Amino acid sequence: MKIKNALLILLFCSSVLFGQVKVERWKVFELTLSGQSTGNPFTDVKLSGLFIQDNDTISVAGFYDGNGIYKIRFMPEKIGKWNYITASNVKSLDDKTGSFVCTPARAGNHGPVAVADTFYFAYADGTPYYPFGTTCYAWVHQGDSLADVSLKTLSKGYFNKIRMCIFPKSYDWNHNEPVYYPFEGKPLTHWDYTRFNPAFFRNIERRIKQLDSLGIQADLIVFHPYDRWGFSKMDSTANDRYIDYIIARFAVYKNVWWSMANEYDFMESKTLSDWNHYIKKFSAEDKFHHLLSIHNGAKLFDYSNPLITHACIQSEDTYKAKIYRQEYKKPVIFDECRYEGNIPWSWGNLTPQSMTEKFWRAVTNGGYAGHGETYVTEYPVKFPDKSNTILWWSKGGILRGKSPERIKFLRKILEAAPLHLKPIPIFTWMPFSCVGIEDKYYLCYLNDAQPRSVVIELPKDSFFKVEVIDTWNMTITPLQKKFSGRSLIQLPQKPYTALRITRWKS
Repeated sequence: MKIKNALLILLFCSSVLFGQVKVERWKVFELTLSGQSTGNPFTDVKLSGLFIQDNDTISVAGFYDGNGIYKIRFMPEKIGKWNYITASNVKSLDDKTGSFVCTPARAGNHGPVAVADTFYFAYADGTPYYPFGTTCYAWVHQGDSLADVSLKTLSKGYFNKIRMCIFPKSYDWNHNEPVYYPFEGKPLTHWDYTRFNPAFFRNIERRIKQLDSLGIQADLIVFHPYDRWGFSKMDSTANDRYIDYIIARFAVYKNVWWSMANEYDFMESKTLSDWNHYIKKFSAEDKFHHLLSIHNGAKLFDYSNPLITHACIQSEDTYKAKIYRQEYKKPVIFDECRYEGNIPWSWGNLTPQSMTEKFWRAVTNGGYAGHGETYVTEYPVKFPDKSNTILWWSKGGILRGKSPERIKFLRKILEAAPLHLKPIPIFTWMPFSCVGIEDKYYLCYLNDAQPRSVVIELPKDSFFKVEVIDTWNMTITPLQKKFSGRSLIQLPQKPYTALRITRWKS
């Protein structure tokens, strides 16, 4: 009854008691309240906000940000006036009302990314999105000086998505302590899981916003097994409390994706039912419905789960995108398909040509791929290396490899192509791959098994222009003739060639 009466009052409320007066569409409205700091505010205080516009009512959880400060965050997805009212078990935080106006998105603000037409992605405003990501697990846990270098590297436009861990990571070439810890307590393992360290989460928020300013999606890895602090073995109550907290803090940012785990099947403390529980929890409690998936080690997850938005697969066989997209009826991203580098581990010593090829094979089979780099510059390599050697894959910094420019080249080609390319059997020899739109556009890849010539099956009643793409040297050369029906195309004597085939314009 109390909330119903307050809603009536909201109809006449035109001023904002707290927070901003105007908020751009898909940006952050933040309500800041002062309350108690005694006891344990993380567990003792319940806080939420109800946001209302016409028939839309959206309830989001608030959170404690330390020093007696409580916050409620909301991402408006509809233009116009929004009213709100708070609810809390603490009188000083309860029944606070106000309003703000959501203004149209400015240029460059396309909103969050979601699945579009089963196999693809698009921003909320309909702009197509093609994921060209990289992995940089612990870059947010380094100091500002190195993180700033990482952001400068990312600003060069190679990638529009980055996989990154929320918890700190402990692994080869990543043995330094993080700048902040997620909980109050004493390193290395004496933590109070009922008390978060707000500074830890503010640091991640700052990085999420910096990535958004560069047009980069933050694919947040919620759990991972590479841990010496005990965070991978928290009990179910602590895990749920942690999930509630990060949803309350991070879900408001339009460039956030959720990845339940990195190599979920290597986390022995968690069962399949645990993972399904977390997936349900994120799906229900993230009121902004960000993309959600889970990353495998040796065993694929069942991506047919309807709450999972896309398949996030670790495998070097990126040519299987065509198979997985049909099996799961979802977008397929090979977020980890080995890394370009020179470390002794087999997963981290791809040549730049091989890294580039994996992207082309993924794209021309209807999927997407993710980059990673693991170059050690000091020899002989210390193994396992516990030094402060900085590898992009672990800590960020600079990129030393040669594949990023080639990946960026492919990204430009795909972004200039028609929408919704799908696998097409254009070749008479199966190792080659092609996506396109029948009788209009074809993007083909001939990989390292390239012959001297290739036969392709084009529509007989149309003429086509063929361009030869050198995926390594990043050149596009048109052939000076028309093609129609079954066509023989002579190829340059070098591997990693692609073809772009378009309708001939008279």
